[in-house]
Amino acid sequence: MSRIPQPASIADAPAKSQPLLEAVAKQLGSAPNMFRLSSISPQALEGYLAMSGALNKGALPAATRERIALAIGQVNGCNYCLSAHTYLGKNLAMLDDAEIAANRAGGSNDPKADAAVRFAARVAVDRGHITDADFAAVRLAGYSDGQIIEIVQHVALNTWTNYFNEVFQTEIDFPVVDARQAA
Repeated sequence: MSRIPQPASIADAPAKSQPLLEAVAKQLGSAPNMFRLSSISPQALEGYLAMSGALNKGALPAATRERIALAIGQVNGCNYCLSAHTYLGKNLAMLDDAEIAANRAGGSNDPKADAAVRFAARVAVDRGHITDADFAAVRLAGYSDGQIIEIVQHVALNTWTNYFNEVFQTEIDFPVVDARQAA
């Protein structure tokens, strides 16, 4: 159970959050607990959705974005996010179990995606204090400056959701994945 009560339904959320939750439910088929819990602050929900929406229109493929989310969820030990992104990775990005395991280990079985995931994990682990070699590796793999910026933004976005869900102990509403268990 969450540390603070979340709205039981979209109708129970603050009025300013209701249209945002309805849009999430339309896109995902429901409004997952993380969204309902963050709806307590309409500004927080709006901010998250704005950043997420902008990045979803970026230059990184959806599968790469999910791979990064899995790597960052593992780095930060967020069971909610690992559960959500394992589900989304399998069902939307069509990642197989071996790929999800590689992502959680900070890499990928796809050579180009591997560079992005390794870079993202390094950014998270080293809190942005990467080396010139780390930067050169992601660039050498063919990522543009804009794509590298997006990778860093995905690290920030996923770190926020990881911290949010760990702080508030958001109840997991996806098949449960435990960060302490190997993928």
